[in-house]
Amino acid sequence: MKQTTLIYKLVMATTGLFLCFFLIIHLLGNLQLLSPPELAREQFNWYSHLLSGNILIKIISYVLYLSLIAHAVYALIITRVNIKAQGSKYVYDKRSKVSSWNSRNMGILGTIILIFLIIHFKDYWYVYKFGNLPLDAKGNKDLYTIVITSFQQGWYVILYELSFIALGFHLLHGFFSASRTLGLYHRKYAVAIRVVGWIYSLAITLGFMLIPIYIYFNLNS
Repeated sequence: MKQTTLIYKLVMATTGLFLCFFLIIHLLGNLQLLSPPELAREQFNWYSHLLSGNILIKIISYVLYLSLIAHAVYALIITRVNIKAQGSKYVYDKRSKVSSWNSRNMGILGTIILIFLIIHFKDYWYVYKFGNLPLDAKGNKDLYTIVITSFQQGWYVILYELSFIALGFHLLHGFFSASRTLGLYHRKYAVAIRVVGWIYSLAITLGFMLIPIYIYFNLNS
């Protein structure tokens, strides 16, 4: 059982690190939305077209989908194993006095993120792939308008912000957990790993949270 659980954790760690890398690329692409509107529309729609039309990007996207599914499925499996073995909720350390809040609530955080991903894929990915979007001046699907319109709605911005707060806590714990699982969390490098983990988690979280706030307060008609 211990060997099987270790394999589950290795899958969680490797898929999690891949998703961490993807978040960097995704954030860099989305930061184009902070450009002046006309420039942002052209850049963002071109970027969206590139992601949907390049064969290499398509292969990477399939790896992304599989990683998301595997990460979620194995998180549920590990949760069930922990509950069965300990009779407790999803925790890495039952002692609340020495374990962080986010480590004791990864199940809740993961559920919030999963719900957000379903909404996110429905509103953007599904609409872009299967919706009848208008074209911009360059002939690319105008996903920019869809994104801007969604972030002009207060409730959607609040949902987005809360989801990325949950993601931030999830990333912070997941980064440290994955480094331990992969044998990278050595005492000599513990401080450096913690600093990198905090910087990464804050940069990703605040970067994504900035975009809808900027759009809501600057581009709301």
